[in-house]
Amino acid sequence: MRITILPRRLARTLGAVGAVGAVLVLALAGCSTASTDSSAGAAPAATTSAPAATSAPAMTDATRTGTFEGRNDKTVSGTAEVGSDEVVLSGFSSDEGPDLHIYLTNGDQESDIASGKELGRIDFSAASQTFTLSGVDASGYTTVVIHCDKAKAVFGAATLS
Repeated sequence: MRITILPRRLARTLGAVGAVGAVLVLALAGCSTASTDSSAGAAPAATTSAPAATSAPAMTDATRTGTFEGRNDKTVSGTAEVGSDEVVLSGFSSDEGPDLHIYLTNGDQESDIASGKELGRIDFSAASQTFTLSGVDASGYTTVVIHCDKAKAVFGAATLS
């Protein structure tokens, strides 16, 4: 009788461990496909414009720049220019995600995101995007992060210099 109980307990334990792993995989996969919730149709907070070389306003001497690098097996590329009143993305592209946002942070960990400043929603397919820094002192931040808020996953980061 003990022999039949032990395998059932083991099967239940292994099933629970497998379920936790499946939930984690599904959460990260949620940022790899288009969302079907009603917020997916909302317009991003950013303004999309022609390539920065032809239409972006001239940045000041205080402008800092960084080049995006992907994180967590995601691809993000392009540059971020942070001035005193705006953040301009140029040559930008990112893996698709339903809930991508841009943050000013001091690193690329979840704790850095939580203490950073969210600037708006990202359009993963728009090469040029501009975000206004209303009331934000960008000089206190070292990193621009592309983050999927739905899955709590960093897609990419650009360290500013």
